[in-house]
Amino acid sequence: MKIGIDARFYGSVGKGLGRYTEKLIKYLEKIDNRNQYYVLLRKKNWDDYQPANNNFKKVLADYQWYTITEQIMMPRIIKSIGVDLMHFTHFNVPFLFRGKFIVTIHDLILTKYPTQRATTLGPILYKLKHWGYQTIIKSAIKRSKAVIAVSKYTKQEIEEHFSVAAKKIFVTHEGVDPLLTDSQDSQKVLARYGITQPYLLYVGNVYPHKNIEGLVKAFKMVLTKKTDLQLVLVGKHDYFFQKIKDLVSDQGLEKHVKFTGFVSDEDLPHLYKKAGVYCFPSFCEGFGLPGLEALYSGIPVVASDNSCLPEILGNAAIYFNPGDIKQMAEKINYVLDHDEVAREMVQRGYEQVRIFSWEKMAKATLDLYGL
Repeated sequence: MKIGIDARFYGSVGKGLGRYTEKLIKYLEKIDNRNQYYVLLRKKNWDDYQPANNNFKKVLADYQWYTITEQIMMPRIIKSIGVDLMHFTHFNVPFLFRGKFIVTIHDLILTKYPTQRATTLGPILYKLKHWGYQTIIKSAIKRSKAVIAVSKYTKQEIEEHFSVAAKKIFVTHEGVDPLLTDSQDSQKVLARYGITQPYLLYVGNVYPHKNIEGLVKAFKMVLTKKTDLQLVLVGKHDYFFQKIKDLVSDQGLEKHVKFTGFVSDEDLPHLYKKAGVYCFPSFCEGFGLPGLEALYSGIPVVASDNSCLPEILGNAAIYFNPGDIKQMAEKINYVLDHDEVAREMVQRGYEQVRIFSWEKMAKATLDLYGL
């Protein structure tokens, strides 16, 4: 069978989507020597992927996602390859594509939180964009051979919002990688980013649904008892990070909140390993990979008690209502004040991460290709 994979998100350019796509292809290469794969990439990540299996071929599809060009050109290039099945790793399935396909839906955040605060567009353009999103995702789910959801929570959301039969939706949890540190001294890495211990850690983007505004306000409460504490926010600088920086300035927390900007895969494990607590304050998540990475790194996690997070983090985390700033601060303080509790959380975390495997995800996906 000839299978196409839309890998335009592959690698760091696609953030969480890129990690999912990269790991899917990596493990499919290891377990499948029967099918022929065509991996569609953009120029910006063309060199990031080098096939490790002769059955995998690269195809240039240099079309920006969420554009009219994507909608017109992707069906043409897929047709020219002549695939039997296409796997779209995100909801943006071209409306005019009429081949057989499956689609991965990572979350319904744009459906649940349609707020202009999460965009730099004006109100009219934002409404058009949101209408386009709703049209495309509804079409993709309806026309697909199967829908992959990355958590049970996301599956339930798809069923409820789009009236899809449960038997059409398949849950394939993501995996977690070993976060290895080389011989480089962790203290030198922290110093390079201006980080001093102890510190709280958050890794990811800071879109409004991530609730980093709430975390900053909760951190200010924590500081009243722990004046030497830092909050470290890891993520590439953008418009939304600037808004958080403005909030930090308004709260008078510039000396205590550290914005690292982009952190390399070599440095990030050091930041995880030395953190006192990982904070996951989101209002909504589709899977929540950074929380698993924190558990793998042996640090306690405090997280929101909603969406997929209890499903993914299990009994390894301590939970709070993300809308309750005071409760968030209390839970963070509780973990920082009780070493024995933190040690127990770390041990439960090591057990929890064993549930998740990229290879397991790839095998489940391969089974769906054969439906």
